[in-house]
Amino acid sequence: MRYNFCVFIEEKNKRVDMYLSALFKDFSRSYIQKIIDKWQVFVNNRQINKNVKIKNKDEISFEIIVEKLDEVLAEKMPLDIIFEDENILVLNKDAWINVHPVPWEWWNSGTLVNWVLYHCKNNLPSIWGVERPWIIHRLDKDTTWAIMIAKNDKMMNYLSETIKNREVWKYYLAIVTGILTKDNFKIESYIGRDPYDRMKMTTKNPVNPKLAITYWKVLKHIDSKYSLIMLKLETWRTHQIRVHLASIWYPIIWDKTYWNSKINKQAATLYQLKRQALHAYFIEIDLYWKKHKFVAPLKEDMKRIIKDEIKTEF
Repeated sequence: MRYNFCVFIEEKNKRVDMYLSALFKDFSRSYIQKIIDKWQVFVNNRQINKNVKIKNKDEISFEIIVEKLDEVLAEKMPLDIIFEDENILVLNKDAWINVHPVPWEWWNSGTLVNWVLYHCKNNLPSIWGVERPWIIHRLDKDTTWAIMIAKNDKMMNYLSETIKNREVWKYYLAIVTGILTKDNFKIESYIGRDPYDRMKMTTKNPVNPKLAITYWKVLKHIDSKYSLIMLKLETWRTHQIRVHLASIWYPIIWDKTYWNSKINKQAATLYQLKRQALHAYFIEIDLYWKKHKFVAPLKEDMKRIIKDEIKTEF
């Protein structure tokens, strides 16, 4: 599908990939960048790269490769279902499972979308005529979590507005390096892209910074070296928990991106852990005129480290 339009923005020097990914929310920024890398985006009739900055009244012409969506096939796999009705599906996702297929790579099967397509069987909304589940929120592939999936446009719009208005609370469990002595804490800072590494987010001189607010409560200490904490998010920023905890020197165990890999590997080896120790534990949301709490039980690898039953009220 080809698009031609003029830019209307108040700010100057906006990067073209950021502008297009904000405008076309059905596609991630990385997908938009891939289209640009394939020389399919033109600004003022000139082929451009993803670093090009645009201004008001620039003319953009580009093509989104939607035919690739047809290759996403329904696949039968067991789903860990927390809640389901005719409007919404809530799952407890395992680690190392991609949520979305990536059309230009080989992993266009074995994803959550493939499995949900099979489970819901023609009872989902469509994007340009292709049936797709509306995945409400994203997390890292190696994080286990409770995830909400809208089964129709009406629920998608409701959940999107609820999230936008900060009327959804997400609670996480994390095991961090170090002994936290303060039982309750709040981290409030601006997070944005790291100017020196586009794969990372940072609190230090971030690019396009946005306010991020995280609360935590210490639940227990483990082997006099680590702390189990519950976290509550008021905002949902990319890598928010990982960046906030690393910024105060209490990184999540086995966080390969934001901490020392040698220290992380020691903890991972000790506990036979193969991923970062982070789990999206439950979601609180008003649904059908009453409050719902969707709980995703811990996976076995983190349960093995924690050992004892814990009280998880914030």
